[in-house]
Amino acid sequence: LPALPSERLMPSFDVTRSRFRLSDDDVLVLARLATGRPVPESMAPAAARLRDCGLTNDAGELSALLLPLMRTLVQPSVIVSLEAGGRQGTLHHGLLIGEDHVVRHETWPGQEEAEYRLAEPRTVVWTLADLVGLRQSEVAGPGEEEVVETTVGALEAGLAALEKAAGTPGADERTAVTAALGEAGATDAVAARLAELVVELRSNWRMTAAWQGQEDGVRGVAARTVAAWDCGPLGTWLRELPAEPMAEGGADAGSPFRLRRVAPKRIWQELTSLLPDATELVREPALPQA
Repeated sequence: LPALPSERLMPSFDVTRSRFRLSDDDVLVLARLATGRPVPESMAPAAARLRDCGLTNDAGELSALLLPLMRTLVQPSVIVSLEAGGRQGTLHHGLLIGEDHVVRHETWPGQEEAEYRLAEPRTVVWTLADLVGLRQSEVAGPGEEEVVETTVGALEAGLAALEKAAGTPGADERTAVTAALGEAGATDAVAARLAELVVELRSNWRMTAAWQGQEDGVRGVAARTVAAWDCGPLGTWLRELPAEPMAEGGADAGSPFRLRRVAPKRIWQELTSLLPDATELVREPALPQA
């Protein structure tokens, strides 16, 4: 069974594959030590756990195993964040691209720790595809793209009906979702089709790449985002509306919602386009070698 969200495990590592299981507090402590900053008293328990497992010593020095990982964590050129929601809740994964190394991190339902490990820089797009469960061998689907449109309010009503039906023994999820969508204003055809997608939904994910850029001589954070639904046997659907980038609270119940079914090839193209090229990046001064 998965650990309870409040349960904290000891940080650990796998030397054979340079893998590390670390909580957010563990990472914060390591980042402070790597950059020569003091560790606040509130983080003393995390610092003690890191010493006990051998990732740091009494002098606050990092294990040599951590150096490639930490150099990338404290000074990435590109940060890719992934928010993936499903029936087990919301998980956060990502990728940090540095000058010499790439680090991927993945969370697990019910666990505080995430797994951090190095990835091969030449396979960044493949790694992004793996984080969202995309497979190149998937069936391409119909020749014509299909579009489903409704409102954010109708969608939220359908998702709420699914959650309620999932917790009710013997409930028919599709019937419940269809009814909720119709009551919220969706047409019969849209309610029937969207209910199928909602019931089959494995993950609705949103991936954002951010980096230090420059426009008209002014430096600032640049970003690109792609959002999609993985509906298992019903295919992959790009979420076109609400449009990205979307600020917190940027959509209300009356905002349009639109999904477009696409072939896996299109998602691969979107993931490739997400990343900046060399001309878009502003290089930060390198940190001193550890």
